[in-house]
Amino acid sequence: MNLLKRLMKDKMAVASLSVVAATLLVGLCAPFIAPHNPNEVNMELRFAGASWQYWLGNDHLGRCVLSRLIYGIRPSVLYVLAALAASACIGALLGFAAGYFRGKVDALLMRICDCMLSFPGYVMTLAVVGMLGAGLENILLAFVLMKWAWFARVIRTAVMQFADADYVKFAKVLGAGHMRIMARHITPVALPEIAVVSSSSFGSMILQISGLSFLGLGIQAPHAEWGMMLNEARSVMFTRPELMLAPGIAIIVVVSAVNFLSDSLQTALDPKLMTYGKPSKAGMNTILPKLRRKEVA
Repeated sequence: MNLLKRLMKDKMAVASLSVVAATLLVGLCAPFIAPHNPNEVNMELRFAGASWQYWLGNDHLGRCVLSRLIYGIRPSVLYVLAALAASACIGALLGFAAGYFRGKVDALLMRICDCMLSFPGYVMTLAVVGMLGAGLENILLAFVLMKWAWFARVIRTAVMQFADADYVKFAKVLGAGHMRIMARHITPVALPEIAVVSSSSFGSMILQISGLSFLGLGIQAPHAEWGMMLNEARSVMFTRPELMLAPGIAIIVVVSAVNFLSDSLQTALDPKLMTYGKPSKAGMNTILPKLRRKEVA
């Protein structure tokens, strides 16, 4: 509740949350909101301009650009969110196990994470697509295979900060089981860290899937996706620039809203970072000594 109140005081957070929530809602209700069938071909309306019936005009096959933009929310945002949730769940489970039990479990899981993180994300994604073939499902699978290791490492660090706390040791003395301790004492304090990491990764995943679809490796025609819409409009980018502006602006707005929301969420979870729009005194007291040490070095 305190977190929600702090977010509501931040106008940028409210605006960003409204944009993200509206985008998700429109994507879920696409069949009821889209004015036309996104895959309906009408060559008589090829490259037609904006009109009352087609607000954003028509593409090279006479399809409604607005309807394709609305349906494009699903693979560009909703499916990415599902892949993000799967990655976060797998990473959280393994990160909790590594950070809480430590020892051999921690060593084994972290070495696996090191191996996974040693490969660049785009290279690994292209390798998976090369082996399994182009398609949205394969890209989402590659996201899950690559992202869980990053989540596991970050969440492990957060769990280790609380695993040795006095209240956790007291619960162990009272005979509480490991699952009960993690569920009641560690999960509530680690959830903010998971939320910040997930929100910061969401925007980059949207950009990645749009970029791969632009290259022809993502969702295949005739289905709509923002990156693929950019690719389809590339040949007429100088004569009909609005065909590229619509999906391009949609990507920029959604990714910017996600990034702003991530920053606001991090500030709300750690009030020391910001106080009424200015760095707090406590935050400056921790930053200034570091700056002085760097200057001396």
